[in-house]
Amino acid sequence: MKTKNIFIAFALLLMMLSCAPEKEDQTALNKIDHELLEILKSQSPNSDISFFALPGSQEFSKIPQDPKNPITKEKVVLGGFLFHETALGVEGKDPSLKGTFSCASCHHAGAGFQAGTFQGIGEGGLGFGVRGEMRKSKTGFNEPDVQPLRSPTAMNGAYQKNQLWNGQFGATHLNNGTEKNWGKGTPIETNFLGFEGLETQAIAGMGVHRLNINKQILEMKAYIQLFDLAFPNVPIAERYNRTTAGLAIAAYERTVMSNEAPFQLYLKGDLNAMSNIEKEGAKLFFTKAECGTCHTGPALNSMQFNAIGLKDMLDCPEPTLNTKENDPANLGRGGFTKNSADNYKFKVPQLYNLKDSPFYGHGSTFRKLRDILVYKNNAVAENKRVPTSQLDPNFRPLGLTNEEINAIEAFISTALYDRNLKRFVPQSLPSGQCFPNADIQSKIDMNCF
Repeated sequence: MKTKNIFIAFALLLMMLSCAPEKEDQTALNKIDHELLEILKSQSPNSDISFFALPGSQEFSKIPQDPKNPITKEKVVLGGFLFHETALGVEGKDPSLKGTFSCASCHHAGAGFQAGTFQGIGEGGLGFGVRGEMRKSKTGFNEPDVQPLRSPTAMNGAYQKNQLWNGQFGATHLNNGTEKNWGKGTPIETNFLGFEGLETQAIAGMGVHRLNINKQILEMKAYIQLFDLAFPNVPIAERYNRTTAGLAIAAYERTVMSNEAPFQLYLKGDLNAMSNIEKEGAKLFFTKAECGTCHTGPALNSMQFNAIGLKDMLDCPEPTLNTKENDPANLGRGGFTKNSADNYKFKVPQLYNLKDSPFYGHGSTFRKLRDILVYKNNAVAENKRVPTSQLDPNFRPLGLTNEEINAIEAFISTALYDRNLKRFVPQSLPSGQCFPNADIQSKIDMNCF
């Protein structure tokens, strides 16, 4: 009997010891959540954490939109097809590559709606790989469709009134009063249509990237019906063109949001959606690291333009296409406004799904998220072409420890990562073509024939 009692007591002790850590962890978890939620409330202009929450992609009334282009289900469906449609690539300069590229060539779901390479390639690119990482320039083709800056993501764009690194697209918001810079005969002239940034960029982008509504599209009954449903009030003579196509693409892009990321689920009440280290990283993000000074709101971005001395694309270790030191694009906002006070200032980007395409900064010069966090922590400008006088006053040493940087990296890399972006990709196109690319090598890579 005595032996049995000792055994029972020992068993009870083991049970108590095994339960104790769990209770302590739960207490710690509650403390972390309390602290983080209070921080989020303090960072919100209305003291409500919903300030950081993205709406559902079907909740059109809650999504920021251009009043001149209200979101409808019909526009979103049409825009989703057109965004991925390689049959639009008809104005290319290489006959062998016509019909092989799309908007999604440089903005596809597998790369977080960015390019899978450090420099996106539309026409002139061959291959895809798994996430677009194997796309290369066609040998001997001297006019590839490339840009001298990192391809920005097409995700969470509803929270940017003006588009691109220099904010040049969009007739409203920060571009009020910049009409003299809407150069006639240039893509920026599209601003005169009076739309916001996403709509303007989508319309102008079709021309820039050699895409257009063509005979092949107009001979497809499916597309005619889709345009008719999306734009029933537009006269038939004006219904099927680059402008309406751009408006549909913009409506679709406004619904492409990372609203299933763990941080978003956390904001909606699932306190287990984030790990403790991610929560610690979030606390630091909005306090000691001062990230929330610029990265705020549902997309953790802003319409601020800041100079933090990052290098340009021509400084990449790889050979680059169509880049040069005196390119106005390297001046950021100043290259558009022609105001020297704006030189080297680039728009604050959103922070979701960054690890899908590991190239950071307007020039793609950083290849690891941790490296750019360390750069921000040390605050030593790397681009010698940027005058010290132009650097943002908030670009200063932060004093973060390695452990704190690890936590912030965990928050950005994992808690801000939506694993289900494929939900925004059509299973097939009305044209039946492969996408996001349709060149021979891409078809082989994607097993699409």
